[in-house]
Amino acid sequence: MKKILPVIVLLLALSFVPSYAEDGKYLAIAFQSQVDRKLNVPQEAQARYAQLLEAALKNAGTQIAASQYILVLDRNPNVQAIFLYWLDAQAAFNRPYFIGASPASSGMRGEYDHFITPTGVFDHSLDNKDFRAEGTYNGFGIRGYGRRGMRVFDFGWVMAERAWGRGGQSPMRLLMHATDPDRLEKHLGKTNSKGCVRIPATLDNFIDRYGLLDAEYEQALAGEKKLWVLRPDRIPTQWSGRYLVIVDSGSLSRPEWSPAPIPLLKLKPSLKLTPAASAPQPAASMQAEPDC
Repeated sequence: MKKILPVIVLLLALSFVPSYAEDGKYLAIAFQSQVDRKLNVPQEAQARYAQLLEAALKNAGTQIAASQYILVLDRNPNVQAIFLYWLDAQAAFNRPYFIGASPASSGMRGEYDHFITPTGVFDHSLDNKDFRAEGTYNGFGIRGYGRRGMRVFDFGWVMAERAWGRGGQSPMRLLMHATDPDRLEKHLGKTNSKGCVRIPATLDNFIDRYGLLDAEYEQALAGEKKLWVLRPDRIPTQWSGRYLVIVDSGSLSRPEWSPAPIPLLKLKPSLKLTPAASAPQPAASMQAEPDC
């Protein structure tokens, strides 16, 4: 019993930490316990991506006036990782603080209707409202946005390089979302999407639960606006941000801290996967969600 009590006290403290935390670094502990797919990024790499983040914000002319959380995706095919940082806007020489990282997937070349995920600073605002996955299966037995209820973060229409034919640019909808938990999540860490950003379900849940990209949503709530997409059990942080920063590190080889996933067999219409027998089947009237 004596050994159990300290654990209970610690868990209670962590459950209330958002109300009295001095800065945003506290979520590093929660990330380690709540996100199941993590990358052990060495300090040198953490510092490098902090520099890439700062450079991207400067190049985009994005001024960070308030301390907040920011997501950074390295779309480089040899990396395919997403990083969460806390940026202390009040500290004169304080570098972005590394919270955690996970494998991700961005746009894949060589497939029709696929795009190369663009680089830049992308604002998460109410101009493009988020939605939640219905959990329906497409023709390949894939739940394109993951399990029912997973949040799909919408960054709006962006210009991106076509990854097929003669290339060139076209508009694409930039979303960040979970993916099929049974078929595709284990393949995160390689280019595999149509241009969107795929992340682990637990990371999607983490961002959603703490409102890490919900700065504008929080402002709307303060104005008594009702937003159905926000979950009732959320624990919003006081440092909610609004930016997804996408970079390309130019890495020519696979870093040890971002191991390649197992190969993914190419899905063909003639070899459609079928949902597991135990999986609930969507109603016939429900539209199949895309696999982006």
